[in-house]
Amino acid sequence: MDIRPATPADADAIWHILESVLRAGETYALDRDLSRDDAVAFWLGGDRQSFVAIAHGMVVGTYYLRANQAGGGAHIANCGYATLAEARGRGVARAMAVHSFAEARARGFRAMQFNFVVSSNVPAVRLWHALGFETVGRVPEAFDHPERGLVDALILYRRL
Repeated sequence: MDIRPATPADADAIWHILESVLRAGETYALDRDLSRDDAVAFWLGGDRQSFVAIAHGMVVGTYYLRANQAGGGAHIANCGYATLAEARGRGVARAMAVHSFAEARARGFRAMQFNFVVSSNVPAVRLWHALGFETVGRVPEAFDHPERGLVDALILYRRL
């Protein structure tokens, strides 16, 4: 798998991944009806560096890396990840995570924090814990899951 910086030419492939994630409404606290243009603008925003994962000539995943906070919190990284539905369970998220750790260290970040991991997203929570993240906080009933109703959001942290 090759992981490289995303370019505007990747917008259609990124949207193809994000659309199913957003419409399902199970993992991101973003509007389920977000338009293509708004979703791509968010993912490729100027405050972050975005990447795509390519396998067999096809974009199978994408992630962004940014500072979690400004000023005194700018030494902590934050990321968002999305995998093509057909490629889930094939190590794409793990490969992007490992890549993001190296990218974050290279950019001078000292740790990584995820502010809002939906607790019912068991595969993601399992992966993050396996990769050394600790659950450092829990926000009760912070996410309105379309099938499960109100579920907790987790705050995860890992030193780099």
